Amino acid sequence: MAAGEERKERRILVAVDDSEESMYALSWCLANVVSENPANISKDTVILLYAKPRPAVYTAMDGTGYSFSSDIVAMTERYNNRVADSVMEKAKRMCEEFSDVKVETRVENGDARDVICQVAGKLDPDVLVMGSHGYGIIKRALLGSVSYYCAQNVKCPVLVVKKPKSSVSN
Repeated sequence: MAAGEERKERRILVAVDDSEESMYALSWCLANVVSENPANISKDTVILLYAKPRPAVYTAMDGTGYSFSSDIVAMTERYNNRVADSVMEKAKRMCEEFSDVKVETRVENGDARDVICQVAGKLDPDVLVMGSHGYGIIKRALLGSVSYYCAQNVKCPVLVVKKPKSSVSN
């Protein structure tokens, strides 16, 4: 690095949810990406992103349509907010162990695939870090893979971290 040249701060977008796989990916990122930041580079910024699902709206098959009462919708929204708050607090606590990292949080509404791709497009991070549920081929075909979808649709590098299966000794 030439004298007077400034190093760019790294912006690391980490998609988090309430799964073990997600928290493992965050801890792996902190231990292997953030902690590997040489002392002469400015602080990394870790942006924690949680995609809060929108309440479902159901319609009757006969076309008359119906929806949940406002009480049920409000209760579902309160629950989703509590889950988002809980996930973000847990993730922020994990980041507190690293003094050389700035933490930002974002909670967005919508399908995780769409939210992650949209936010990655807006923020243009240096890398997107995601956990993998490790679905087999059948589950992945039926449920889809958020990490695969994002890896195919975002412009920044994507780091998918798979939680190792715990080994059982006999």
